[in-house]
Amino acid sequence: MPRLKNNNPPSRRLAITPASYLVMRRNDEILMMRRFQTGYMDGKWSLPAGHFDGAEPAEMVVIREAKEEVGVTIELQDLNFVHVIHRVAQEGDHERVDFFFEATKWKGDISIMEPNKCDATQWFSLDSLPKEMTPEVELALRSINKGLYYSSLNF
Repeated sequence: MPRLKNNNPPSRRLAITPASYLVMRRNDEILMMRRFQTGYMDGKWSLPAGHFDGAEPAEMVVIREAKEEVGVTIELQDLNFVHVIHRVAQEGDHERVDFFFEATKWKGDISIMEPNKCDATQWFSLDSLPKEMTPEVELALRSINKGLYYSSLNF
């Protein structure tokens, strides 16, 4: 797994930002969203995801974000933890911990709920993922495919 150089001195403590991502699986396909006007990796494909608001566990973050971003309801018992990434953000000024959960069951029709942040959704075969993905999602999907539960990036 490629590692990028971290220019931060080891003694420097960085703030940690946690986020949860949703891998919605339909047979051998996953749902992806194209980022739009967010200021981070616009035009690249990602997954429904979001930051913690505080006082909520990782799986509740992904349930909330599924409703806010793609308009579906996911029950807690229908989520499976599949991966976590610990990474230094590209800016180098903070760390991130990204939790990935998978769901194969949900209620409601998928639709773009935040057109100011996403301009397309599409199902992609696991054998034919888009080339333009955010680095954390690309790493997570490759790792999940290999059965790995943990990876790190930019250290």
